[in-house]
Amino acid sequence: MGPGKGIEMMREQARTLEGLRTAIHMEIDGKEYYQKLSSRSGNQLGAELLQRLAAEEDVHRREFEQIYRSIQMNNNWPRVDFKPDSGKTLQTIFAEATSKLGIEFKSFGGELDALQTALQMEMITYEFYRLHSKDAIYPAEKDLYDAVSGEERMHHLILLDYYEFLKSPAAYFVRTEHPSLDGG
Repeated sequence: MGPGKGIEMMREQARTLEGLRTAIHMEIDGKEYYQKLSSRSGNQLGAELLQRLAAEEDVHRREFEQIYRSIQMNNNWPRVDFKPDSGKTLQTIFAEATSKLGIEFKSFGGELDALQTALQMEMITYEFYRLHSKDAIYPAEKDLYDAVSGEERMHHLILLDYYEFLKSPAAYFVRTEHPSLDGG
């Protein structure tokens, strides 16, 4: 291998590690934000949903940290066996809780604004992972970024449902129950 190839590999490793560092920080920020929101939520649904989101962000962080250490030690992207549940657990929690709560619940002042911030954070994170997937060199790298971006997209959709639910529970139920206009 010539000196040019070695320099190129070093640059690629530095780019990869920088992306992983950014991902780790984004996941830490997300976890902390969700924990803060959870502690302020005025209802059980919000508290549980936000705690679960915090836990999932922590799983992402640990995965990225493990990969980061492996690349530093072995100079190669490791095999990754990250298999998220694509938001199924969160969807189940949300569906069960909304059916129990009905339209009777409390939220803290500013919860809608806080959720808008969370929605923006999820979209930024989703875009970051999607772009890193497109630029990935290793198949395992692409697979990981695809999986995590998909999970972040599901986080966004679930937060959007929660936002709509808090904003107008009655309208949320009308929308999600898909009433028929033909009487059937």
